[in-house]
Amino acid sequence: MRDTLRAQLWPLPTLGVVLAVVAGVGLPRLDEQLQHDIPPWLSDYLFSGNADAARSVLGAIAGSLVTVTALTFSLTVLTLQLASSQFSPRLLRTFTADRYVQTTLALFLATFTYALTVLRTVRTGQDERSGFVPHVSVTVAFLLTLASVLGLVLFLSHLAREIRVETMMSSVHSAADRTIQRLLPHREDAPHRGLAAGAHQGAPHRPPPNALTLTAGASGFLTSVDEKALLQATVAADAILLIDRHPGSSLIAGTPMGAAWPRTSERFTPETRARLTEAAAEGVTTGPERTDHQDIAFSLRQLTDIAAKALSPGVNDPTTAVHALSHSSALLCELAQRRLGPHLLLDNDQQVRVVLQRPNLEELLDLALTQPMRYGAAEPAVLARIAMLLRELAWTSTPAHQSPVHSALTRLRATIDAQDFHPTERLQLTELTRLVGQALAEQQAHGPPL
Repeated sequence: MRDTLRAQLWPLPTLGVVLAVVAGVGLPRLDEQLQHDIPPWLSDYLFSGNADAARSVLGAIAGSLVTVTALTFSLTVLTLQLASSQFSPRLLRTFTADRYVQTTLALFLATFTYALTVLRTVRTGQDERSGFVPHVSVTVAFLLTLASVLGLVLFLSHLAREIRVETMMSSVHSAADRTIQRLLPHREDAPHRGLAAGAHQGAPHRPPPNALTLTAGASGFLTSVDEKALLQATVAADAILLIDRHPGSSLIAGTPMGAAWPRTSERFTPETRARLTEAAAEGVTTGPERTDHQDIAFSLRQLTDIAAKALSPGVNDPTTAVHALSHSSALLCELAQRRLGPHLLLDNDQQVRVVLQRPNLEELLDLALTQPMRYGAAEPAVLARIAMLLRELAWTSTPAHQSPVHSALTRLRATIDAQDFHPTERLQLTELTRLVGQALAEQQAHGPPL
């Protein structure tokens, strides 16, 4: 829920409007009680006009803020459209989750709402009640207007920076780093009691032929798994549960997403089968789009989209593709130093109870390279950066990760051989692939450098 609200534009502006209404109702009442007790030195800094002047000021503030808010929304929508069409539709979440944009919209709407709410309290001497001008409240409205003007200037500067592709890729990279730090421990970290962050040594568990098939409760993208709830359900049923779809996968309601089987040779009772089926359906959350909450491959998907879009004939920007591959290389090198593959949850006796699938290095490397290698096959700069990526990954990974790098290197060499490059370009690419093979051989002989 928190992650969903963070990516929406409306919660913070709505909170700003509510606070503005409260302030617009409460501050004039306080103003009326204290209007004769304000010290003279403070009165010199407050609004000193009559009721007509106060109404003019508040009306001007409300009218101008409506225009500014409409402009801000228009610029935000244009930015979202640009990011979607020029780079990737999966970047829209990055913009809607931008706290700067949300805060700016909240400030504008709050100022507009506050000015309108205070305007209703201004009374002239011809009203049924005696005249009243909330000097403090009007002064606060003026200060909010100054803050809104400053916020507009800063918002335009922020927007101009955010629509740069380098900033977008940096934001995606930062989000991926946070996800990796939160979900994946380093290889040398041993699993602990309870929710173990990593996998035991050995092959992942496979369901027996008579295992209970678990089906998805709703269609959508798998966004998160409630590890604690699944662990409690399996301990209560003395079972082992496997979710064979990792976050980011597309689920269809009623189709298999995993299995459960007794930890002993006994069969499940009908009641246990029903409880496990219900717990699995409730413990797996689906949504209309992928998120980076538990999806470690989502940021690589975004970077690959940017690279593929940059290599399209309509854009033809191989430099952006090379920069995207540089970010992908940094993420893959970081992921290679983490515990990848199945994520096991252990009970208090350190027995495996839940097996959650996560992408391994081969899947992540395939995600990062397949499309750029296909769409950039005729561009030497892109193939050169892919070769450098493989060398960097070989230099930082363990011997256990050599096989995916070897496979990618074989594909890269086949791609280079199939192209009609100039002899100089072919020689440079061949030398880069040779360096990848050399790095793999050195890493196999000596291990990664300390």
